[in-house]
Amino acid sequence: MQRKAYVPGVAALLVALLAGCTAGSGSGGSTDDSNPGEAGTASAAAQPGKYRTLPEPCSAVGHDTLDSMLPGIKQITDAEQRDKAYQGEATLTYDTDRKVGCRWKVQSPDATDHLLVDFERVVSYDNSVSDDAQAQELFAQKETAADLPEPAASGSSAPGDATSSASPGADAGGSADPSGSPSSSASASSSVPPADLQPRVLSGLGDEAFLDDAVSGSASTAQQRTVTVAFRTSNVMVTIQYEEQPAVVGAVPDSKEMQDKARKLAAQLADTLGG
Repeated sequence: MQRKAYVPGVAALLVALLAGCTAGSGSGGSTDDSNPGEAGTASAAAQPGKYRTLPEPCSAVGHDTLDSMLPGIKQITDAEQRDKAYQGEATLTYDTDRKVGCRWKVQSPDATDHLLVDFERVVSYDNSVSDDAQAQELFAQKETAADLPEPAASGSSAPGDATSSASPGADAGGSADPSGSPSSSASASSSVPPADLQPRVLSGLGDEAFLDDAVSGSASTAQQRTVTVAFRTSNVMVTIQYEEQPAVVGAVPDSKEMQDKARKLAAQLADTLGG
């Protein structure tokens, strides 16, 4: 009889223990739920950029393009000097995976031409910002620094361009020549690109692009025109700077011709990048 009375007590003890285990596991579950998916709350790291390396800049421009942009190169009679001119000169860099460039300078009886090609691969060191987003921000700063004029409300525009206007008598990078003499007036007028050649945003080149066109000098000196085309493809920014200074005082390099050559080279480099 005592043994029978003892069994229910043991059973009660087991029930109590089981209840305690159940409550413990329940509280443990609520503890886990109190920090729901800690790994899920951490945002995934931003994606790296498309490009991990850069082209070799001095070999990125073909001989035919250099012949077109630097006419004096074919006039170099010494074969060794001509080959050296084609090779260009690499710009100083401390990390060829991040920034590389090449420049060419060729003189001819008619003009001195300069060409600079620069590649920059952008890497974000912020896990919440992708390489592309960082490159986009830096390119926007570059475009802002170019100080492009506002797009014209009306007027003709070149295909694929957002065209901008300039005040009459002013060159693409400065103000009108106040001298009023026939030669200087003609020079100032010829230095002003038509509306569809003004500095502007370009479309159809990389992810975003712009073109700048400026003339420096005066009617009494040789005037130098500088055409810059810059574009971004994913996390790589490319800049082409094309300059020409005529040998004849007062002459102004042709805007359309220089822009066409610079844009053609930009399209070739974009194809090289696959962008």
